[in-house]
Amino acid sequence: MSTFYRVPSSPTSSQLICKHPDSNSWSRRAIRRAERPLKRRTTSQFLGEFEAQVAVNGDGFTQWHSNSLLDYYPHHGDPVTPNGTAASQEVVYATGNESTLYLSAENAVSFSAPESGLYNAISGDRMLVENSAPAGGLDDGTVAPRTAIGLDGSGQKLIIVVIDGRQPLYSQGATLAELAEIMMYYGADTAMNLDGGGSSTLVAQSSLGPRVLNSPIDNNIPGRERAVGNHLGISIP
Repeated sequence: MSTFYRVPSSPTSSQLICKHPDSNSWSRRAIRRAERPLKRRTTSQFLGEFEAQVAVNGDGFTQWHSNSLLDYYPHHGDPVTPNGTAASQEVVYATGNESTLYLSAENAVSFSAPESGLYNAISGDRMLVENSAPAGGLDDGTVAPRTAIGLDGSGQKLIIVVIDGRQPLYSQGATLAELAEIMMYYGADTAMNLDGGGSSTLVAQSSLGPRVLNSPIDNNIPGRERAVGNHLGISIP
């Protein structure tokens, strides 16, 4: 399992970036809707290209299948659409009814939709923790690799957890109910489940370039990163 913490000392000490691959500028833009689908990247490629210090995989996406090493979609650069609401720098790439983490231009982070409209947003398929308690109806039988993101009660600590799985003798993974307990253990008052399985990847910048902090598994190959639809990046000036 990999965890990453960042507690900003001021609004400008770190920048939370919900960056989508079709955005080629960091500048603020007027709100508009992007009609084209996103082109997927691995988390390492995302971190290196957009100069973040930490990056984690984001929401699930369509189209997708993985039948064998020769029969899978999408490949690197193929178009995909996030399952839930996705926005980067006021550009809206997708809308949906999934749970969503919202990030403002001032780096305020919340699971409640802002009244001022979307700036950055990334979604997951369900809430794991609400009001410091596990969300109802979480599966406690299926273990898999997992990715989750949460906030402490003050809203000042962002908690990212990635759990490896599907690798016998190393890690089988966790159930959603176990993931909720882990998020609460690390201080989450509210937490959301991001895309898991072969998508679960956490990467940090190092002196040698992007460093994968966990052991992802794509197409049943340990250590292989899956190219995914969107990511959450953290930039520390």
